[in-house]
Amino acid sequence: FQPAEEIAAGARKVIEAGVLDGVSAIFGMHNKPDLPVGTIGVKEGPLMASVDRFEIVIKGKGGHAGIPNNSIDPIAAAGQIISGLQSVVSRNISSLQNAVVSITRVQAGTSWNVIPDQAEMEGTVRTFQKEARQAVPEHMRRVAEGIAAGYGAQAEFKWFPYLPSVQNDGTFLNAASEAAARLGYQTVHAEQSPGGEDFALYQEKIPGFFVWMGTNGTEEWHHPAFTLDEEALTVASQYFAELAVIVLETIK
Repeated sequence: FQPAEEIAAGARKVIEAGVLDGVSAIFGMHNKPDLPVGTIGVKEGPLMASVDRFEIVIKGKGGHAGIPNNSIDPIAAAGQIISGLQSVVSRNISSLQNAVVSITRVQAGTSWNVIPDQAEMEGTVRTFQKEARQAVPEHMRRVAEGIAAGYGAQAEFKWFPYLPSVQNDGTFLNAASEAAARLGYQTVHAEQSPGGEDFALYQEKIPGFFVWMGTNGTEEWHHPAFTLDEEALTVASQYFAELAVIVLETIK
């Protein structure tokens, strides 16, 4: 029962408070609306993606929209940078790895007849492998700076690390499945999600395993009409109690 998961602050506070001191393993779950109640998704290795944020500021030279040759249009450069960034995944990241680059905000100008002197964009990058996470920002920086320079502008690239990837320790795969079987619940192979989860911060400190808990919801996470079958609360509490017993038996 951890606070502030949605802003990725809760796990850090728990760790700083010393809650993990002397703890050998940790287990957690996220509700999964597309799985029925009584179904639990298990998978070793990467389950949820790392989450990082980026900002790019393109600095040009403002001027009259009817006389663009006397300006350096940051909007024109921004458009090409947006297109160029799409090649980072397809041409710089191994096809055996996973990465998503999404630009979610573009902002420039205040008037219909004025070329602004600056354009801004920001977005998020999701990866499952450490190698991909380390490689992406430098490729993005090179694309942004190179395209901007071609337009006579300058690009300032900023990278904000947010969360690592959820990586399930395979040591606990059998225990995670057995706990469900003992209770008569079904296990399925958990599909990876590019969503993020600060449970990953715990896994950087101690071994851990994260599962999907079926909630039979009608809409996906964060949808305004999201709801769930509260019977999943009983399933989850029974499951983690049984899992704790199995793991304690295993490590004796």
